[in-house]
Amino acid sequence: MPTFKVNVSDPETGKCKNLTVSETKAQTLIGMKIGDTIDGSVVGLPRTKLKITGGSDKDGTPMIKSVHGGVRAFIILSKGTGLHPKKRGERRRKAVRGSTITDDIIQINMQIVEEIKKRAKRRKKAKVSPNKTSQRKPTKSGK
Repeated sequence: MPTFKVNVSDPETGKCKNLTVSETKAQTLIGMKIGDTIDGSVVGLPRTKLKITGGSDKDGTPMIKSVHGGVRAFIILSKGTGLHPKKRGERRRKAVRGSTITDDIIQINMQIVEEIKKRAKRRKKAKVSPNKTSQRKPTKSGK
């Protein structure tokens, strides 16, 4: 059974929650891709919707959306995730992971997209018995 460390960031507050997901809940994350939106109850955050933004494997290799599948590939990067160029125009061949979550992934990064607030219970209004003063009668002009 896989075990994932999940980092959930909240863009409104700027804070991050670190959670651990294992067993059957972790099994539901396998096969998801970067950019997919999931229900927060899978991670333990009910009434939220989460977007997968990235992750890394056991060696620290980052996931990139442009590489398809769950494979590890060596590609030439000029900017972006996994490369910090030291010179202008520098390109390097770096190891990256694909955009699909597999058993080899250890860490998953997510962002809160939508948070559903808990509704306050509505009070039932007391029924008002209709009487003659509460009803409006039309006048001759129709108003």
